[in-house]
Amino acid sequence: MSFKIGCHLSSAGGYLAMGQTAVSIGANVFQFFTRNPRGGAAKPIDPADVKAFLAFAEENGIGPILAHAPYTLNAAAAEPRIRDFAEMTMADDLKRLALTPGALYNFHPGSHVGQGAEKGIELISDLLVRVLKEAGDCTTTVLLETMAGKGSEVGRVFEEVKAIIDRTEAQRDNGLPLGVCLDTCHVWDGGYDIAGDLDGVLRQFDEVIGLSRLKAIHLNDSMNALSAHKDRHAPIGKGKIGLDALAAVINHPLLRDLPFYLETPCDLDGYRKEIELLKGLRK
Repeated sequence: MSFKIGCHLSSAGGYLAMGQTAVSIGANVFQFFTRNPRGGAAKPIDPADVKAFLAFAEENGIGPILAHAPYTLNAAAAEPRIRDFAEMTMADDLKRLALTPGALYNFHPGSHVGQGAEKGIELISDLLVRVLKEAGDCTTTVLLETMAGKGSEVGRVFEEVKAIIDRTEAQRDNGLPLGVCLDTCHVWDGGYDIAGDLDGVLRQFDEVIGLSRLKAIHLNDSMNALSAHKDRHAPIGKGKIGLDALAAVINHPLLRDLPFYLETPCDLDGYRKEIELLKGLRK
């Protein structure tokens, strides 16, 4: 199977522009924000642009595309209006993604803001049940992202991610199963030593969540030491995880067929160089 590698791109120019940019930097997958990452505005989708992109993607072997929910979503918030915003936004995002079959939709589970992880898990799963019911038979796979554990983030350990999935799927009977996006920086900052014991971390993931749930990798180095709980991404090979460890991630037999999305602090040329570097490390 070909190496699926790409990065986060601006969605300002539409789908076709993102596809063309991806190809220009050597990528065959890409991630984008569904709307302003700090707000709720989403520009109208042009059906002609989507049609042109789908044809371009097929010609160039692009996909799956990964849509990232805005950072402002907090499905575990204490305030109902904040949870309502998260629900409205996610429902709208999934409706829009129905135009690009087979897409992935990734979101940060949320922060319980002092309510406790158990209450946060309950609120997140209840919201997901409603959103997924409204989405019906949408072919988009919704992914929960593993988190670094800063503040009161839910999803800092695999057990919390699993609890959200279990509680959600116990209450729904439609659509595709929930998946997980593993962020290498986040799990490292969260205390999982992917540099020193990648096999052990994957074994733990499989025992708790199940590797069949793992659908995508955010490939990021970290500016922080193991277990820092801070979430600050570093360019590939220039952080505390290191190039050797990230090379092991892209070549691991349990991971190598997954799509990898870079979220490193780079411009387009930086992403092009990182993609070229990683392709050279692929065995």
